[in-house]
Amino acid sequence: MAAVRIWCVLLGLVFAVAGCATTTVVGTPPASSPPSVAEGPRLPTVPAATARPDLPVPTDAAEVRQFIGAVFTDAQQQWQETFAAAGVAYRPARLVLFTAALRTGCGVETSKVGPFYCPADRTVYLDATFFDELQAKYGVGGDFAQAYVVAHEVGHHIQNMTGTMAQVARLERSAPQYANQLSVLQELQADCYAGVWAHSTYERGLLEPGDIDEALNAAAAVGDDFLQRTSTGTVRPENWTHGSSAQRQQWFTTGYQSGDPNACDTFQAARH
Repeated sequence: MAAVRIWCVLLGLVFAVAGCATTTVVGTPPASSPPSVAEGPRLPTVPAATARPDLPVPTDAAEVRQFIGAVFTDAQQQWQETFAAAGVAYRPARLVLFTAALRTGCGVETSKVGPFYCPADRTVYLDATFFDELQAKYGVGGDFAQAYVVAHEVGHHIQNMTGTMAQVARLERSAPQYANQLSVLQELQADCYAGVWAHSTYERGLLEPGDIDEALNAAAAVGDDFLQRTSTGTVRPENWTHGSSAQRQQWFTTGYQSGDPNACDTFQAARH
């Protein structure tokens, strides 16, 4: 993978966003069709893995936890190599799997918040039952759907390491009216970073046919427009914090096709 660029989210971004509409500034507008997680870009079917995958295929709760840990470790190893190639020190994140309320460096949280990353303690917090909900509510399953979620949260750690998170937080404090739009750009970049990791699994012969479709389905299921339409029947882009299904799929695809972290500058894309 290409060397990591140390992202600088400049104050000028606020003025770029200020000139835009109240919707998010990357991707396509939400569709009015009934909810479906099968919509969005599709990649050509990839060849079968050239080597037996090292990551276990989860079939029960214990194996899901094992799989999550394996993906988390693998993603961190790949990013550590990328940072090393750029001559930048990498500080590993931690992973905590939980099922009830717990105290984090970002406060007390419960499983209702879903998977999240806390920059204060550099930890990914993940409730494994989140994947059961994806399967039960939206029919989204498969090991690479789970891998996408884990890699997305690791992507937030990369943003923390490169200073992007701190810059976005400062911009949100100085221009709170753009907080949602900035949050969307940050989340889409994490999706792109997840795609960069997925590219590495293909290069190493770990990716199997159907894996990318599973990741894209998961990205669609956590799109703001899909979740709003499913829960309320209406779509309000001004309330988005993570981006639409199409945007999330688009940026995951960008990372996967390029394998280059430098292709993940959602903030620069918003200026055009």
